[in-house]
Amino acid sequence: MTRYDLVVDSDCEGERLDIWLASQDDVDITRSFAAKLIDDGNVLVNGKVASKSTKLNAGDEVALTVPEPVGLSVEPEDIPLDIVYEDADLLVVNKPKGMVVHPAAGNYQGTLVNALLWHCKGELSGINGVIRPGIVHRIDKNTSGLLIVAKTDKAHLGLAEQIKEHSFTREYEAICTGGRFKEPTGTIDAPIGRDKNNRKRMCVTESNSRPAITHYAVLEELHERTLGTCSYVNFRLETGRTHQIRVHSAYIGHPILGDDVYGKPYKGCEGQCLHARKIGFIHPVTGEYLEFTSGLPEYFSKLLEKMRDCI
Repeated sequence: MTRYDLVVDSDCEGERLDIWLASQDDVDITRSFAAKLIDDGNVLVNGKVASKSTKLNAGDEVALTVPEPVGLSVEPEDIPLDIVYEDADLLVVNKPKGMVVHPAAGNYQGTLVNALLWHCKGELSGINGVIRPGIVHRIDKNTSGLLIVAKTDKAHLGLAEQIKEHSFTREYEAICTGGRFKEPTGTIDAPIGRDKNNRKRMCVTESNSRPAITHYAVLEELHERTLGTCSYVNFRLETGRTHQIRVHSAYIGHPILGDDVYGKPYKGCEGQCLHARKIGFIHPVTGEYLEFTSGLPEYFSKLLEKMRDCI
C-alpha cells in the first residue's frame, strides 16, 4: 500500500474532501476513486475518519492510504534502458519518447517500471508500492529525457524531500509555436490545478490550484512553412506540477509543437516536442551534488534542422 501525508493550503479552505484529494498532483487519483477510498475508511482528517463531503480547513492534516490493487503484479521485462548513471542507491535513466513511466489501467506492459524491475532484479524502493517502485518523479509518455529512480527507501525519501523543497535542477528544451516571444527571457508565475471541465487536463486557475513557476529563455528563432515563426526554448522548473511546462507555455500563447492536449497535433511529431535535458540533485546518501545532461533525441534534432532550413 502507499501512504500520503498531506496538509491543506489556506486557498483550499472550505473545499470538499473528495474534490480536494482528486486535485492533488502528488496523489493523482480521480474524484470517484477518492470517494471510494474515503468510504472505505482509508482517509483520515486530523487523525479521524472523515466523509467525502467533509469541508476542509486550512492546516488540516490529511492521511491517505491507497491499498495495492487486488491480484495485480507488475512483471519484469527485458527492455533496453539508456542508463546515464547508476550506483547502489539510485540510477538516472534517459527515457525515450513514447514510453510510459509506470503501469496504469489497461497498460501493464512495456513501461519503464517493467524494464527497471528486470534491470534492478527487483531491488527498487518500495515506498510507492507495486505499481511505482523506485519512481520518485515522472515525465509524460511523450516527453523524453532524464529521470531519477530510487533503489532504496532511504534514497527515495531523500530525493522526495529535495523535490518538495524545489532544490532539484530541472531543465527542459522544447520547440514552441505561436510566433515570436515578446521577451527573449522571462518567468511564468501562474498557479496550476485540474481543469474542472476535463479531469485529464491541467490549467492555470486560482481555484483549487498550487503555485507553479517556470523560467524560460529563447535559444533560437525557427520557421515552419505552415506555422510560421517557432522558437527553440529552454525551460527551467522552479516547481514541478503536472504538465507544468506544457500548461505554462500554452498559457502565454506559445504551446509546444505537437502537443495535442494543450496545442495542436503536428504531422511527424507524435505528442509534444519536449525533452528533459538536464537534471541535478544532491545524492541522498553521499551528499555529493550530481548533474547530468542528455543529448537531444533524433526526432527533435531533425525537426530543428528542418526548421532552420526554412529560414
